[in-house]
Order: sequence, then C-alpha cells, then structure tokens
Amino acid sequence: MFVRQLKDCPQLIAGDGSVLRELLHPEKASLQIRYSLAHAKVEPGQTTTPHRLMASEVYYIIAGQGLMHIDEESFEVVPQCAVYIPPRSTQYVENTGDCDLEFLCIVDPAWKKQYEEVFNRL
Repeated sequence: MFVRQLKDCPQLIAGDGSVLRELLHPEKASLQIRYSLAHAKVEPGQTTTPHRLMASEVYYIIAGQGLMHIDEESFEVVPQCAVYIPPRSTQYVENTGDCDLEFLCIVDPAWKKQYEEVFNRL
C-alpha cells in the first residue's frame, strides 16, 4: 500500500507559475501507474502561464473559482468540476475569486518536463 499526504509533498513553482505539490508519479515512487497526480494552487487575481502538454490532462477543481482557457474556448470552473484537456492544447487558468483556486491535475501518460511547452506570460 502507498499513502502520501499533501503536507508531506514538497512545494514548487511549476513552469506555468502555479504552486504545485506532486502526490503520485510512477518514476518517483516506483508505482505501477501510467499517470501523475499533483495538487495545484493559483492565488486570487493570478493567471497561470499558457502552456501545452503532449499528454492529456484532467483538472478537478477542489476550491475557489476561475476561468479555464483551452485553445479558443473559455469557461467558468468551480468546485466539483472536472475539466478534460486534450493533448497538445494550449491551456491556462485565471483565478477570478477571492480565495485560492485549488485543483488536482492528472496527466496521462505521466508528466515529464520535456513534454511540456510553456509560452510567454499574458
């Protein structure tokens, strides 16, 4: 059995500018999984940097509210909302609320730096 608590995961600033804590990754925990799972946070009034992954990604919103941008589409996200982001889609999210926007990120196959392209800030 493998259990990992969020508080035990090192915090880092991701390439898109979000505050990230990686919970699961097959290369870092010797787990027999294809995906990676991370917790992300965007502070009020902040926007992540547009970026594109070669893999598919799902955001599951835990807290806060925001505006999700995927390619030419934009839509509101709130808690209990799941968002599918197709591979090679340009994406970013704006925190439009007054508290942290928190969400889980599931990347399949697992996230790797060389499979992410980060663009100039808005």
